[in-house]
Amino acid sequence: MIRHSTTPWLSGLFVVVATTLMTSHIKAQPAPKDPHLAYAFPAGCQQGSSCEIVLGGQHLKEVKEAYIAGDGVEIEIVKWYRPLTRGEFNQIRMSLDEARKKLIDEGKSKPTDEEVALAAGLTEEQRREIEIYRLRDRDEKRQPNEQLEEELTVKLTVAQDAKPGKRELRLLSETAMSNPLWIHIGQWPEVRETEPNDTTPDSVIDRFPVVVNGQIMPGDTDAFSFEAKKGMRLVIVAGARDVIPYLADAVPGWFQAVLTLCDSTGKEVAYADSFHFNQDPVICFEVPDDDRYTVKIHDSIFRGREDFVYRITLGEIPFVTSVFPLGAPWDEKTTVQLEGWNLTQTTFETKKVAFRQFRPVRWYTVPQQDGLSVEVPLQMDLLREVSDHEPNNDQDTAQSVTTRMIVNGRIDAPGDEDVFFISGGGRLAVEVQARRHGSPLDSIVSLTDSRGKELAFNDDFEDKTQGLMTHHADSRLIASVPASGAYLRLSDAQGNGGKNFVYRLYLRAPEPDFELRVTPASIIARPGAVTAITVHALRNDNFNEDIELALVDPPPGFWLSGAVIPGNADRVQMTLTVPPAPVDGPVVLEMAGRARGKSNRAWITRPVVPAENMMQAFIWFHLIPVEDWSVIVNGRPTPKPPFDIALPSAVVTLPHGGEFLLPVRAVSKNVNLNELHVALEEPKGISAELITNGMGGFAIKLSTERDKVKSGLRGNILLRAHRESTPTPTEENPNPKPWRTDFGYFPAIPFEIAGQKSAR
Repeated sequence: MIRHSTTPWLSGLFVVVATTLMTSHIKAQPAPKDPHLAYAFPAGCQQGSSCEIVLGGQHLKEVKEAYIAGDGVEIEIVKWYRPLTRGEFNQIRMSLDEARKKLIDEGKSKPTDEEVALAAGLTEEQRREIEIYRLRDRDEKRQPNEQLEEELTVKLTVAQDAKPGKRELRLLSETAMSNPLWIHIGQWPEVRETEPNDTTPDSVIDRFPVVVNGQIMPGDTDAFSFEAKKGMRLVIVAGARDVIPYLADAVPGWFQAVLTLCDSTGKEVAYADSFHFNQDPVICFEVPDDDRYTVKIHDSIFRGREDFVYRITLGEIPFVTSVFPLGAPWDEKTTVQLEGWNLTQTTFETKKVAFRQFRPVRWYTVPQQDGLSVEVPLQMDLLREVSDHEPNNDQDTAQSVTTRMIVNGRIDAPGDEDVFFISGGGRLAVEVQARRHGSPLDSIVSLTDSRGKELAFNDDFEDKTQGLMTHHADSRLIASVPASGAYLRLSDAQGNGGKNFVYRLYLRAPEPDFELRVTPASIIARPGAVTAITVHALRNDNFNEDIELALVDPPPGFWLSGAVIPGNADRVQMTLTVPPAPVDGPVVLEMAGRARGKSNRAWITRPVVPAENMMQAFIWFHLIPVEDWSVIVNGRPTPKPPFDIALPSAVVTLPHGGEFLLPVRAVSKNVNLNELHVALEEPKGISAELITNGMGGFAIKLSTERDKVKSGLRGNILLRAHRESTPTPTEENPNPKPWRTDFGYFPAIPFEIAGQKSAR
């Protein structure tokens, strides 16, 4: 065991981090691979219906259960399938060749394929798989990919009153949990494409509204024809990134869908490759004549494979193109205006709420005709809010504003510039929120003094909290305002403008703050096991304080260790210990972090949001928030390791270039400690070795490399332990192979490198 000292948090909000943790014990064996989900086809199902969905991925054969978040949806596994691999096909082909040769040698001059298959002992299923392999191998559009080779079919049964929207689906085996995948629950009828439909359009669209599900293969274009009447106001929404946001091994790292709409003569009447610079395209089209139209979808550079999945929603559906203002104060009523297509109600009023009900984002449901509605998110804040006052296009007409204020405005026309005069002096943080909320505005901001001298400028600011954004077009700057005041100018980088070029301008003093993410978002562990997790700190305005972490009201038996992110770190690995007995079903955990504010030293508390660390195009990683931090504890409880560690203090101080000994005490008399080994995974530049003094005493020697670790570095040491023993040789086995038993992780050990200490 490892013993730690802890300090309870104030106000009883958090559970105290445990003081005594237990390590896991897992016998070495070929480790099963975690099931990995790459796509779902179709990626959704209608309310009040059932459908079969094919889940593509890898390591799916051992999946025993499927789990989908939320109420109103039942899911069951139907079947697993994997086509023959090239090696399996070649092996069968060799057996067929041998069988054919044998029949010829026996006097059968021209044996039939059926006779050869019978002689080779092939089953009907094997013969079918051979034909499937040959068909797939001859398909020029198909590119083999191990990550997509397996298929698991599941059946969804959706209640009529199931809440529409995205649901997270995960697969569970006895020892692992998959990554989450989005499944869409919708209100419209759903159909699937029928191939081939590239030259001859598919006529599957026979009603409105409808959702068309399809997949794009290499070089593929899917086409769908439908009848439309003059005057119809059609909205065609392609969901591609809305289905799978990132592709790890494709460039660019997502399915970049392109929509075109043609009339019966083949003339293109509408085109879209995005909507307000979001990757998924939308076509809004008023039908000019009764005609048969064709909508086509393809990848922008004609890539494709099984995980290029799309959902096209088509019909005279209500669709919001712009919201103004983008936010509202929590303690006042505000009238919000909607722009869009097929909207019968274009305004609604926000409600004044009690402070305890304050949320940074509040969703409003706006009823439309025929029992339909649209969902509108509004940004809420505690600052005072005003609207921009036109004209305010130059210094003479500049609108006077103050700090600690939000301005809701528009860049009304191409070439427009909104100018604000900020009185007083001091440090100022300026932030524009527009693109992240669906506005096409690509903002630029500049701060000048009264003589026009530029004090600060910003075009694009990368906000790592926005994991789904690939073009960070919103602006942010921090500058000093002179006592005589300064002018703030806001415009579009390309000189564009219009009624939907809305923005939300934050003016305030710099407020060092942080957001938190935890990965992985799904964990499966044996009872009593210790598992490594990573918590990421997304710091704003030079926030460099230590962040303390704790589980919020966890079930008994869940503990954190090493639960501090040092002030000079953006991430830290720590450990989560799970209960010593199996737990029924997935457990949803919550974590929170707190730190001292830099100005008044008051506690700042923030939730830790579970996330998937998704790769884009082989190189970039994005923290994509998911709904739940899920943990499964199953299997037989594992025994304790044969030794434990007694820490001399809550934080181990290591020399900067030297050695440190952690005492080790055997807890089992039947184990030879010479067979035990330890390894260190975090951090780099520190190594670990189990040593003896020759008189029965043992310790873990921690060595630091002076040129690889910095003085004052703080973090956690993550140690793993295992045992290697060699059985006694026998006549049957004179050279037995060593037997390895893996004890997994020890709880994280906080450390600091001696020398100048970092800011706390």
